[in-house]
Amino acid sequence: MKIDIRKLTTLAMISAMAFALAAFVRVPVVLFLRYDPKDVVIAIAGLIYGPLSAFLVAFVVSVIQMFTVSQTGPIGLLMNIIASTAFCCTAALIYKKNRTLKGAVIGLAVATIFATAVMMMWNYIITPVFMEASREDVVALMIPAFLPFNLISNTLNAALVLLLYKPTRAALQASRMMPKPENEGKGKISWGIMLSALFLIATCVLWVLLLQGVI
Repeated sequence: MKIDIRKLTTLAMISAMAFALAAFVRVPVVLFLRYDPKDVVIAIAGLIYGPLSAFLVAFVVSVIQMFTVSQTGPIGLLMNIIASTAFCCTAALIYKKNRTLKGAVIGLAVATIFATAVMMMWNYIITPVFMEASREDVVALMIPAFLPFNLISNTLNAALVLLLYKPTRAALQASRMMPKPENEGKGKISWGIMLSALFLIATCVLWVLLLQGVI
């Protein structure tokens, strides 16, 4: 079996970047829930190399988190893996079928909705154990806390991926860390997509400030 050393090196670099973001960029949103942008990097890896690569990076980063900066143990590991794969692998799988700007937008939109729904379900299952609270107390937090957190986090991830995917891919190709796929869609990101992504980011920031009581 031939091993692609260049791909392994790139995925290792991406894993290191994702871990650094998870460790050092943590934005309080609501209650104990904090946003970190590691899934942006993992999703970009998935768009470039496919859903399996996204899963492997998400798994590796989550395991390293558990043994270093995380204080939530196996429960945090499980939730991190589920959250990252629900978003990143979904987007990568859809984009793999249609490697165009339209395919990326659809993949990220579906991933945002799917990952939010999945995490709501897992919050309902796991959070009572993590918080040592009754399920009724957790249900009372689903709409005011868990839903906005997951929706804001996944929307931010999608918007940032739209802004950063093509520059990241171009930089990797320029450094010869990856070849240009033959079926890759051509053209630069449109101004409409860029402005839409910036609007989504601004909206999410305003919602975070609102949830924190700043505005």
